[in-house]
Amino acid sequence: MKKRLIFVTILAFVWVAGICLASEAPHQVSVFVLNRDLADFKDFVIMETALPIRYMEHIEEVEIKPIKGLKSGYIAYATCAAPGRIVRIKLKYQKSGKKFFEDLLKQFKKKYGEPNEYRGDAFRIFIAWKWSFIDKDGNRISMTLQHNVQDPEEKMGNAVKLTMSNLVEEDRNCYKLKALDPREKLRQGDRKVVDPGLTGWDLYVPR
Repeated sequence: MKKRLIFVTILAFVWVAGICLASEAPHQVSVFVLNRDLADFKDFVIMETALPIRYMEHIEEVEIKPIKGLKSGYIAYATCAAPGRIVRIKLKYQKSGKKFFEDLLKQFKKKYGEPNEYRGDAFRIFIAWKWSFIDKDGNRISMTLQHNVQDPEEKMGNAVKLTMSNLVEEDRNCYKLKALDPREKLRQGDRKVVDPGLTGWDLYVPR
């Protein structure tokens, strides 16, 4: 029993050690702040661009206006559990070079320590480092710094993403309970398998 308690204690310590201290958790990039009302930043966004995020219709995002040091960006906000609350900040830096990325990475490490995981590809065409935090209020926050020069699926150049994961989850649960989107009901309904008239590898291989 005593050995088991020691083992559990060690595991708990390792888990906590893998997450940055609450006092260090970031909440803001440029002028934008997680868990604040989007209306507080109406002068920095283009509300006419607001659209639901694909496969996350409970979350909407809006483009930012030109801001010093930034080329573009999107601010995502909740629409159900806490309407208008910012849940994610995605910003692309004006400077897109590798040297700027490396200097920026040094500053990130200086302030927040080593990242928790590498999220890029093995060939370093797309480089992404991720940090995980729990703030003093128990909010789970992730921060990703990335550099991309070739991958068309990701933002080109240098970008940062800050997300309050628990707010995203709370809004998703709220959305499911209220069943706000009829498209979700359609997706969850029974569907008869459609036969495209293809056989063998023609079913799978592009032609």
